Amino acid sequence: MNLAWPGRDFLSLRPVRVTSATKKKIGIGLGILVVLLLSGLGLFLLKRQELLDLALQKVKAKVETKYPVVLTLGPARFTDLNTVQLEGVSLVPTTLPDTLFTARQVRASLSVRSLFAGRPVFSNLEIDNARLTARQTRAGQDNYSFLYKKKKNQPVAPVDTSKGTNYGLLANQLLEATFDNIPDEADFQNFLVTYQSPRHQARLVMPRLAIEDGDITGQLTANIDSVENRVGVQGHIDAGDYEVDANIFGLDKRPVVLPYVQSRYGARVQFDSVRVSLSDKDFGGDDDLTVKGTAAAANFIVNHPKLSDSDVRFPRGGIDFVLKLGQASFALEKGTRVLLNKMELFPELSVRRLPVPERVIGKDINGLTNRNQLLAGLQVKLNVESSETKANDFFASLPEGMFETLEGTQAEGTVQYHLMADLDMNQLDSLKFDSGLRATKFRITRFGRENLNKLNEEFRHTAYNDKGDTVKTFLVGPSNPEYTPYNEVSDYLKYAIMTAEDPRFMTHRGFMEKAFVKSAIQNLKERRFARGGSTISMQLVKNVFLTRKKTLVRKAEEALIVWIIENTRLATKERMLEVYLNIIEWGPKIYGVHEAAEFYFAKEPRNLNLSESLFLASIIPRPKYYRNGFNQYGEMRVSGRYFHRLIAQLMARKGYISQSEYENVGTYVNFQGPARQYIVRATRDTVRTIIAADSSQYEPLNLIDLLGGDTAPDAGVNTNQQEPPATPPPGN
Repeated sequence: MNLAWPGRDFLSLRPVRVTSATKKKIGIGLGILVVLLLSGLGLFLLKRQELLDLALQKVKAKVETKYPVVLTLGPARFTDLNTVQLEGVSLVPTTLPDTLFTARQVRASLSVRSLFAGRPVFSNLEIDNARLTARQTRAGQDNYSFLYKKKKNQPVAPVDTSKGTNYGLLANQLLEATFDNIPDEADFQNFLVTYQSPRHQARLVMPRLAIEDGDITGQLTANIDSVENRVGVQGHIDAGDYEVDANIFGLDKRPVVLPYVQSRYGARVQFDSVRVSLSDKDFGGDDDLTVKGTAAAANFIVNHPKLSDSDVRFPRGGIDFVLKLGQASFALEKGTRVLLNKMELFPELSVRRLPVPERVIGKDINGLTNRNQLLAGLQVKLNVESSETKANDFFASLPEGMFETLEGTQAEGTVQYHLMADLDMNQLDSLKFDSGLRATKFRITRFGRENLNKLNEEFRHTAYNDKGDTVKTFLVGPSNPEYTPYNEVSDYLKYAIMTAEDPRFMTHRGFMEKAFVKSAIQNLKERRFARGGSTISMQLVKNVFLTRKKTLVRKAEEALIVWIIENTRLATKERMLEVYLNIIEWGPKIYGVHEAAEFYFAKEPRNLNLSESLFLASIIPRPKYYRNGFNQYGEMRVSGRYFHRLIAQLMARKGYISQSEYENVGTYVNFQGPARQYIVRATRDTVRTIIAADSSQYEPLNLIDLLGGDTAPDAGVNTNQQEPPATPPPGN
């Protein structure tokens, strides 16, 4: 093998000899270097305390220049080469001399280079026995808002507060104040946070909270407004990029209960764990803040009396959100996705409140009397579309406790949900609403807890009062001698009820959108439940399958059951109306058309005449108060007479009765049954007062609008008027 360098024989290389003189020079150089290093180290050790004190003075000056506070730092010393320990720290605002923060001991790593440069850089912060005490007085003063408020002498872009609160600007200030005050490395031990205000009390005890390379771990016990939670926290934070990903979960296998909603709204909201992340923050030139992130919860439970009489549970759900906050507005923008178990929903929501001078009020416009009322100037737009979902996945995705009747239901095909709402309180009559399911090859293969097919069979029905107490149980079918088949009910009664309660019953699929919208408009104007929007299909489902409790959950369950029955043609319209007539309440403890005809008129249902049928149709919305429709002389009140004339007129228009029958319809009801004894009939001792003529000037129920009048039949709907309580007949 020939190993050689060009022009030279490799094997001819010889080691270089180091002479004693060279060795001596090297030794002298190394000695000088060691001396210099030792001298520098000695000088540092002699001067570092002085440099540290100077650095801490600069920290104090910097903090007190940035914020209106007095920062007090206790004695400081080095515990090793670069670890500093302070014996005591306190922070007191000058605006309200109430100590905000104290710590018994603080340890941190100090960069030696930064110390010599006069710009101390601390890291690996460790704090023992810290106390953060936030307070707000009844006068509105506090000792903490200076952290996120702009300084008086700091130039800022002008903000137009006349247009309402700028939620984007406020949220951006809070986010920046939070992230800017989070250290990269920290270890808090025995950290106590308290908050006191005239309305709220909070106490958070953290045995340990650590931040290492952005990773967060910790535990805390939180007592907020008398609601206590033991919570664990894990996650990661990048304060420089305003990014965070945190998982919050209950300890000891106990859920986390949200305190504020319980004290403020009387609702219980809890979860086993929730994961929240913030991935992007963009604060625009118009003071609009756009935030992107995600939130997901496991075993999320909501309970509120107006929502449901039991827990509503979401086993798994989450949202990827694009949230925009601005001047008196916020919006969920395109790109937002909601996951509800196995179902995906894509909502777009815009909520805006107009400036006070632009808010329109008026009894006939929106029922508002003051521009500062909560709904004044409110504008809401909502669009929701779901992905096409397998029918079984749809039923499996329904929140537990919300659709109990349908739990366990299985089906074939697919469904897709859509919702559109547009509300402008400045012009409430322009309200738009559309909601529904679109089905493809949909078919029920197995009923759940309740067999909806029982509508086609004989079944036992239990009637309840408004308190949920059982009133009466009876068979609905031929085995009951009082059961009346569809063909044995007077046509007058069937047509009067359909005209008054549900003009399109025979043709719609369970809902009347126009009726619902009209009902919502009137209810908002009157600030009460003044008018119902239930079709006969909805009333039937409510009576047969559901409780009488008026909750949002029950209404949603009712709507879904109606959709299934109507869209699968589970029962014919005639059969649905037949069951309806045989189970609804017609008076105090009077159920079914047979009992009603006997109680009021001592007749069979087939023999009811037009006037009697109109009366029975008129009391369906308020059956217990039938006597309130008559004055002290036993005469029908104006509203009842007007109802008779109007319904008869609409029946004539539709060809249900002849024109002559309409013109000759009477407004006197001749009770021949037991009801007769409960109608007071005083004797007049003077000249009989002339009864006012029936005309359009009498509109106490606004029935022209409610029942169709000159509008399309779709406008029909029942009403719910507030009436004085009526004493039930003796023995009932």
